[in-house]
Amino acid sequence: MNVNIQTVHFVADQKLTDYVAKKVEKLTTFHDKIIKVDVFLKLDNVVHNIKDKIVEINVHVPKHKFFIKSCSKSFEESFDIALDSMANQVKRHKEKLAAA
Repeated sequence: MNVNIQTVHFVADQKLTDYVAKKVEKLTTFHDKIIKVDVFLKLDNVVHNIKDKIVEINVHVPKHKFFIKSCSKSFEESFDIALDSMANQVKRHKEKLAAA
């Protein structure tokens, strides 16, 4: 599985990228044929003092792509929400394949 972490409008510290990489590895427990995972960490409302943290996750499996976007006041919270939703999507897709 290839994990790609990109940041938009800021430079992420090592602690955040390690956190994301460690959590993304858990997706392999739900689907064993994940090819690639793209994680985008973005800052919204850059011109204002209050910046929302946006996390987008793309997961590529053979013949299918999953996408989740989440927004909150911290990257960790946004990422955890997005990862939970992504895990549910991946699980449902694998169950559909098993049933077919």
